[in-house]
Amino acid sequence: MRVFETYSKKYDAWYDKHKAAFFSELAAIKKALPKNKNGLEIGVGTGRFAAALGIRTGIDPSPAMLKRAFKRGVGTRWGRGENIPFEDASFDYVTVIITLCFVRNPLKVLKESARVLKSPGRIIVCIIDKESLLGKFYRAKKSVFYKNARFFTVREVTSLLKQAGFRDVSYYQTITDFPEKIRTVEKPKKGFGCGSFVVVSAKK
Repeated sequence: MRVFETYSKKYDAWYDKHKAAFFSELAAIKKALPKNKNGLEIGVGTGRFAAALGIRTGIDPSPAMLKRAFKRGVGTRWGRGENIPFEDASFDYVTVIITLCFVRNPLKVLKESARVLKSPGRIIVCIIDKESLLGKFYRAKKSVFYKNARFFTVREVTSLLKQAGFRDVSYYQTITDFPEKIRTVEKPKKGFGCGSFVVVSAKK
């Protein structure tokens, strides 16, 4: 999306301003992330999450974002989730962090993720729950980043994952207040319904 090309610096600065929220999200993702495995992040953006989580490779359609990710030590390649530029069974896991609400065809992104995953492999999809505090706020606010986003509920993402062939879905959640009000790192909780940031993971 052109907005991320234009405002990559502003996007990156959000995480510096809301560090406790960012580290809370990282803690929740780590609950689902395989250790010492070869991973790919779809929509790697500026590499904030990939660098912090040890994800070696990322794709993104924004050259400005990829440039920042590369500086953070992430292996980058231009590409969209609907047509991932890697061969079948290339990765142990795939992450899609916040990205699903911005893509053109979410189901195709998940099917492509399944294609590049080894078997067994794991997908980790992180969303702002449409029905959560932040989901409702962002939809009403229509910020420069979210005004064209298509938010999903956790149940909708679960359904898409199953349509793409994934199974054994599990959930972690965090961010129980507005990011600017979070002063300490929140401990991730299993399930969904309380936190705005939900980690949905499933097996291939």
